[in-house]
Amino acid sequence: MHENQLKEALVEITRIASAVAQNDDSANSNGDSSPSSGCTIKRLPDRLQRQAASVSAQLNPANAPLLELLTVGTPPPDSPLALTLTTAKYWGPSQRVLSVSFMDSPPAELRSRIVSHLNAWATTTSISFAETAGTGDVRISRGTGGYWSYLGTDITLVPKNRQTMNLEGFTMNVSEAEFRRVIRHEAGHTLGFPHEHMRRELVARIDPAKAYQYFLTTQGWSKEMVDQQVLTPLNDASIFGTPADQDSIMCYQLPGSITRDGLSIRGGTDINVTDFAFAGLVYPKWSHAKQAPASPVAEDNWDPSEDVLAPV
Repeated sequence: MHENQLKEALVEITRIASAVAQNDDSANSNGDSSPSSGCTIKRLPDRLQRQAASVSAQLNPANAPLLELLTVGTPPPDSPLALTLTTAKYWGPSQRVLSVSFMDSPPAELRSRIVSHLNAWATTTSISFAETAGTGDVRISRGTGGYWSYLGTDITLVPKNRQTMNLEGFTMNVSEAEFRRVIRHEAGHTLGFPHEHMRRELVARIDPAKAYQYFLTTQGWSKEMVDQQVLTPLNDASIFGTPADQDSIMCYQLPGSITRDGLSIRGGTDINVTDFAFAGLVYPKWSHAKQAPASPVAEDNWDPSEDVLAPV
């Protein structure tokens, strides 16, 4: 399918999914949502940024055109996340299993439940997660620090004794809805998907002064953290995706009290139709190539070389 057709299909999927969500949310579209624990994308140290860009291009050549933006002499934007956002972090279209280990030895039942939610993305993608007894590609801690992940291929440069994902305080007592909202969101980051609320169209709706106060009060974030995690729009040149989707699992739920129009940004609570469709395009589930049918051979005839010699 041609790229323009893919984009048109994604636009239509987004339109349908958005219409459904708006119908479901119409009663609360002007209300403020109760604050929930926010997620941050962890950034590698500055000294590793160019190496990270090189690794991402090696693992997935499709990332390379974005890497070129760093080598043509054009200064990167001033944003602290500029280098991270300029280079895509996708793993590539080949089938891949990311191994998962846990830093703090949670019970087997909890480990299994977490991995099952990581694998929700495998419904439409060629990427899956599997627990290992050794040191995983994805290393999960439930220690202090909130919810966070490194982005996509960046996890390959995180020291093996450090986690790549943090799920503070997660136990079997956490609700199923919260498992879906948090763990599937963090898994999306591990697949390379950035925050959807950082799309330019959605960032433009946020009042910076109100956002600084809100995130200071609810999350304890500094002005710099809010700039990095909420107010720095993604570079349009680095995006191949649907139109901005405020119902994506990768989008924060933001209250109307910090937007310019007073309308909340709904935020996603689970992987939606658009998320599944786009993830399937980035990581397609390639079917095994069908073998060409053998040439028909008459049942009562074959090549002489196939003749079975009679025993002497």
